[in-house]
Amino acid sequence: MENRPQIVDTALGYLNQGWEIAEGWLLSPAAWSQLGLLIAAFLAARYTDKKLEPFLTRILTPNGDRSHPIAKIRLFALIFLPLTMPLLAWAYTALGEQVTRSIFGSGAVIAFGKRVFLFLAIRAFAREIIKDPFLKLLGKYILIPVAALYAVGILDLVTTKLDETVVPLGNMSFSLLFAIRFAVLGGVVFWLGRWSNDQTAQAIKKQKEMRPAARELAVKAAEIGIFGAAFLILMNIMGVNLTSLAVLGGAIGVGLGFGLQQIASNFISGIILLLEGQATVGDYVELDGGEAGTIVKMTARAAILETFDGKWIVVPNEHFITTRVVNYSDAGSANRYEAPFSVSYKADIEAVPGIIEKAVAELDFILTDSEEHMPDCELRAFGDSGVDFALEFWVNGIDDGRNKFTPRVMMQIWKALKANDIEIPYPHRVVEMLGATDDSAAKPS
Repeated sequence: MENRPQIVDTALGYLNQGWEIAEGWLLSPAAWSQLGLLIAAFLAARYTDKKLEPFLTRILTPNGDRSHPIAKIRLFALIFLPLTMPLLAWAYTALGEQVTRSIFGSGAVIAFGKRVFLFLAIRAFAREIIKDPFLKLLGKYILIPVAALYAVGILDLVTTKLDETVVPLGNMSFSLLFAIRFAVLGGVVFWLGRWSNDQTAQAIKKQKEMRPAARELAVKAAEIGIFGAAFLILMNIMGVNLTSLAVLGGAIGVGLGFGLQQIASNFISGIILLLEGQATVGDYVELDGGEAGTIVKMTARAAILETFDGKWIVVPNEHFITTRVVNYSDAGSANRYEAPFSVSYKADIEAVPGIIEKAVAELDFILTDSEEHMPDCELRAFGDSGVDFALEFWVNGIDDGRNKFTPRVMMQIWKALKANDIEIPYPHRVVEMLGATDDSAAKPS
């Protein structure tokens, strides 16, 4: 073939080289002895693993409380049992390599087998041990291919080619190897940052002696510090000069001044909320726009309200600063509500307050611990159809539709009025027919 591509010649050269190596192994007694040692190492590893696995499982499985730190360490070690067989095979093969090199002065075949066993261990680690989706993705597309290239002995060649392939980007240029390393290291570093942030947040939220606002502020400060440190560590590992990021910082500043000003405003508003403690997780709030619910989460950009029917409302932090917010405080505080009702003009109006207050005070959720919290029935107005009253009562919590305090109070009022033969009025209307004669009016319809 004339005028064939260079890549074809390169591939044919590698194939010829591989065939010469394979032919040398097939005709060499030392190669056959090394192959026998490989098989013996594999069988010995299988036998040892079969004996060790039940023993290790019994030793590492905790019998009692699994939340104890020692029990957690044992359970963590138990995860790595699938690596026992390939690692044992790798260790036995390493011993065989020492023997063959001391006897024959060579060990290419058994060294290849050792790399294959190491590849099997890495593949088992990526497929069976790693559970995090992001790390599993890295293991599938980065770790396993790299281990495969190392097993066949061309990892150095591939890395050299990737390092020689330069990608121009304006006034900058970088190699493909640098880009791959940056992506992998960046992913790992920021995954570790996310994991550290989750652990730190859980530890801070367990500090019950801290105010909720202080806990949230500490969580946000820790998050900023951890990811900031992760960014600096990544730049340092990759050898990137931080002074070269000045242009990027200026671009971010311009973006904040124009398109990202709302995000910056919400972020700063969130910090103000956490510092001042005007609203925090667990508070029941009602915004000027009509949104109402319990704050279940506060992020750097917004607060999440959960309504009584389970819906989540995302409210930007800026709304808590620039608009009127009614905070009913946390769910354990005392709040006052009213239950209006009416009675007939024929009823003993002076006796109604005492009857209703006594009946409502019997409910288990009504506060009666102090004079100011006692139920208070007040006469409000003389209506068209009856006398209007309103019962004021105090409860611990929010009557947000989930607890439904007021309906239960109204039902108790109904029972008390019915038990005392007090009539609840309804509208009456007298209709006069103008122009009707006395005879027609007297006739029955």
